[in-house]
Amino acid sequence: MKTQQSIPTTKVERSAKFVKTGFQIGGNYIKHYSKKLFNPEMDREQLNEDNATDIYKSLSELKGSALKIAQMLSMDKNILPKSYVDKFTQSQYNAPPLSGPLIVRTFTKNFGKTPEQIYDTFNLTSSNAASIGQVHQATLDGKKLAIKIQYPGVGDSISSDLKLVKPFAFRLLGMSERELNIYIKEVEERLIEETDYELEVRRSIEFSDACKNLDHIVFPKYYPQLSGKRIITMDWIEGMHLKEFLQTNPSQALKNKIGQALWDFYNFQQHELRAVHADPHPGNFMITPDENLGVIDFGCIKELPNDFYYPFFSLISTDVINDKGKTIDAFRKLDMIHHDDTEEQVEFYYKSYKEMISLFAKPYTSKVFDFSKPEFFEQLYAYGEKISKIPEFKQARGVKHFIYVNRTNFGLYQILNELNATVNTDTYEPTLNR
Repeated sequence: MKTQQSIPTTKVERSAKFVKTGFQIGGNYIKHYSKKLFNPEMDREQLNEDNATDIYKSLSELKGSALKIAQMLSMDKNILPKSYVDKFTQSQYNAPPLSGPLIVRTFTKNFGKTPEQIYDTFNLTSSNAASIGQVHQATLDGKKLAIKIQYPGVGDSISSDLKLVKPFAFRLLGMSERELNIYIKEVEERLIEETDYELEVRRSIEFSDACKNLDHIVFPKYYPQLSGKRIITMDWIEGMHLKEFLQTNPSQALKNKIGQALWDFYNFQQHELRAVHADPHPGNFMITPDENLGVIDFGCIKELPNDFYYPFFSLISTDVINDKGKTIDAFRKLDMIHHDDTEEQVEFYYKSYKEMISLFAKPYTSKVFDFSKPEFFEQLYAYGEKISKIPEFKQARGVKHFIYVNRTNFGLYQILNELNATVNTDTYEPTLNR
């Protein structure tokens, strides 16, 4: 893959890149409508394909929060046309890596030394490049290490990037401005944390220690003394990403074992730690040669405060959903039903959200769940499709915590679906006794 020799770091350079992409998209629309004059039956597939290609190219060169949003949107298969999902999914596994001189400059800026002066060996060719940083292999004292290096300018450009992403998001998502602002504010807070590598090292040590007794889960060891604000040093975990693993045609028993480990990992955190690894895209996991699940990234952590945890999990894991009064009360606490709603609105949102929660909660309400069943996902997508066309849902509803909690659980469901896994879902259950 071709390396990237430079990265736009100033606000002006990054803004210019967005403007250029905006012009390209405008050109794509003109091209599309010109062709449509001669062929009224033509659909928007080629337009979506062209736009997705231009937007992804631009975002992948900008790196950082811009590319991270593409990654998040690609996980929400219901929100975007297929061509965007296909293109943006690339950001889960690879983006154009940075060139050697840029890597060396990052090291000398952070440590006052080149990589060769710190490690016994250091491979200048990255093994994996994603949205916020890229990973290189190194050795020290006979140990194989993974070195995560943050792209220059990423941490300093989050707020300005998200402002620049807004017009694209408006066009692609059709959200109201208030809803988009809530979404972007929450994303901004998590991304600011995610670009603080010193925080990530502390959390990684804390979370891997808390989860160390879970079956079939392994974590790398982290080295704070060889890490800094923009660089993380950890053990190299051998293994395959999900895509490669599935190409080896693993047995159903092994897929179930990996799926169970993943389910336990997430639900142990949600219910025992009240904070969760909120970035469940396949690039953050490895299946090791001894058939365990390696977790290699704790950059994005979402804490679950009590005023969200109790009403939300009471809806999906108890019989509260069968009691209309209690359900409406929980919906009010979660800001899904507003205090100034009319009776008709209360009834409308109660019915709509009850249907949504009942669907979402299916894995939680049965002791064993088969994620290979397409009908569960078809129902989820059909529901999403339905509400995307209802004007009432263009307005913001629900507390901000939903953004990452939904993303986490749907991301988990999707990986389990790719594994075709059947898992025991009653291993770590919500703890609702205060």
